[in-house]
Amino acid sequence: MSEQFKVHSTTPSTDETLRSSRTGTNGLPVRPVNAEKQNASQELAMTVATAADDRKASDIVLLNVAEVSYLADYFAIATGFSRVQVRAIAQSIEEKVETQCQRLPLRVEGKAEGSWIVMDYGDVIVHILLPPEREFYNLEAFWGHAERIEFTASQPVGE
Repeated sequence: MSEQFKVHSTTPSTDETLRSSRTGTNGLPVRPVNAEKQNASQELAMTVATAADDRKASDIVLLNVAEVSYLADYFAIATGFSRVQVRAIAQSIEEKVETQCQRLPLRVEGKAEGSWIVMDYGDVIVHILLPPEREFYNLEAFWGHAERIEFTASQPVGE
């Protein structure tokens, strides 16, 4: 299954070998990350997006927050339309990442409630939300200064 990603850069380009800046575009500290680590993080983020798509998640967005946050390199954000679907998306992500990347989340929060599940993989943080939570918290706007990578499903719904 091939995915298509469109990059909407809102930050200045960075040195591909090593980010030497200690502060991001927002003035907050960022972790120095080499290109190999960044590529592994991007591969993990794309695996997360594909797994979410496998469970029919909607509005899948990847944010490259490496230049604007010390927390992670990427945020993956997806919408599920029921608590059951949100949990199924989280389960799909956990299984696919373990199989393809040999990684388990460091921590998972929100599975019991099922309205907003956060999965922490260290360099990638996954947010799976119901529509009201996604609209209310509006993570894309909060991290609007990050590079946005749109995920386009390889198969349109209904095919």
